[in-house]
Amino acid sequence: MTNETPRLRRVAEQIQRELADIIRDEIRDPRVGSVTVSGVEVARDLGYARVYMTVLGGDAAVGEEAATVLNRAGGFLRRELGRRVRLRSVPALRFSYDPSFDRGARLSELIDRAVADDDNRDE
Repeated sequence: MTNETPRLRRVAEQIQRELADIIRDEIRDPRVGSVTVSGVEVARDLGYARVYMTVLGGDAAVGEEAATVLNRAGGFLRRELGRRVRLRSVPALRFSYDPSFDRGARLSELIDRAVADDDNRDE
């Protein structure tokens, strides 16, 4: 399920932009919070799209709960997406929590700590 062709890549990018707007403006569930759509992978036949998302300031449990809420709202999101995107058929949406931002923040914290320890050792 990779974006192999330029068309699939453009469709995925457009879906990502539109879903970010729809989630920000239309979803009122407090469990969703500040969701960032980090990526979209569209199947070759445009039958479904895997939407990777993360929650700003939340941990993995909050992100998984937000993904569950968004999966339940998938029909609504798909309908709204269909109104904004010109496609013959709008793909079914599957939301997944993307832990890469958490891993990046953790690595950055470890690097900062190692640099601080190294500076303290030099003094």
